[in-house]
Amino acid sequence: MRVMVMVKATEDSEAGVMPSMELLEAMGKFNEELAAAGVILTGDGLKPSSQGKRIAFDGPDRTVIDGPFAETRELVAGFWLWEVKDLAEAVEWAKRCPNPMPGPSELEIRPLYEAADFGPEMEEAMAAEMDRVHAGSAKT
Repeated sequence: MRVMVMVKATEDSEAGVMPSMELLEAMGKFNEELAAAGVILTGDGLKPSSQGKRIAFDGPDRTVIDGPFAETRELVAGFWLWEVKDLAEAVEWAKRCPNPMPGPSELEIRPLYEAADFGPEMEEAMAAEMDRVHAGSAKT
């Protein structure tokens, strides 16, 4: 099972406050543990929403909205993609994570849809499409 683990933003992360060297080292060690266990697929930190954009859809219309975005606690400051056996394993790993922010912070864990979630026909079609996409990206 693949899950996305999101590090929720804080006022500090939205202000662009960089993590301390101690935190960077602790997170580096945690990421090494995830890698050694074969759990981490990818992960990274995100710049503040002031440097981002949103695209709002309404039928055929598209509206570009410049950051920063309101409701800091609803924003994401970083993420990992993990491969775990189940949600309980993801929770156990998340509980071992160093506090990702200087003060109170949260992680959110969400399972990704897998091809099997869409039924056998869709699973086959999605697998073929993913093979095609991966073959194309290997050429670049």
